[in-house]
Amino acid sequence: MEYSIKDLSEIAGITTRTLRYYDEIDILKPAKISDSGYRIYSDNEVDLLQQILFYKELGLDLKTIKDILSSPSFDILEALYNHKENLLKKRQMIDLLINNVEKTIESKERGYKMENKDKFEGFKKELIDKNEEIYGSEIRKKYGENTIDKSNAKIMGMTQEDYNNFKQLEKEIIDTLNLAMDEGDSKGKLAMKACELHKKWLSYTWNFYSKEAHRNLGEMYTQDERFKKYYDDNRKGMAEFLRDALIEFTNK
Repeated sequence: MEYSIKDLSEIAGITTRTLRYYDEIDILKPAKISDSGYRIYSDNEVDLLQQILFYKELGLDLKTIKDILSSPSFDILEALYNHKENLLKKRQMIDLLINNVEKTIESKERGYKMENKDKFEGFKKELIDKNEEIYGSEIRKKYGENTIDKSNAKIMGMTQEDYNNFKQLEKEIIDTLNLAMDEGDSKGKLAMKACELHKKWLSYTWNFYSKEAHRNLGEMYTQDERFKKYYDDNRKGMAEFLRDALIEFTNK
């Protein structure tokens, strides 16, 4: 079956402008161009567009999606199974947050005190699920199933104060790294302060600490694009700067 750009935009619930942009960046080309110069799409493009929207919903950027779809190993059925699994995890997460809100409403309406740890149950679970989705396979391969399971259990055991401090440390690390990069010295006092904050941040999730593991983590930040993106989205070159600083920090 053939579809005009207007037909496809209505089916997918997106604008024709978006489809034209997808054509321009070569992520979704029309099956052909009509004699009149109009874009014509087939069922194959409909399926690919569905994949693009699935991946976007899961938080991937268009460049990453394009790389996935253009890979020779891409299998649409396997992708659908993966989407189903990830969406079920999202549904579980949403259900957990809804349950958390309902319990909080009930505690307010009935006038009883809700345990502080219960207030953050959904957020801690969301943090674990997000980490597992993005980094799970790499960190489990590197550090082992048992280590990561213990780390996840430690996150779930955080108190309200622990959780607040953990999230605040994330911001402090980035702020300090920015100041250290302004200074331009990955071995300077500010860079070492950022590493010390990073070590403290790890203590909330790690059941152990070693300089070697900390140094290796810095290497992973530069070698895996997903880790690298987290820091470099804050400032270009931040992942490598942190890696260099951690080498100095852990060699002391």
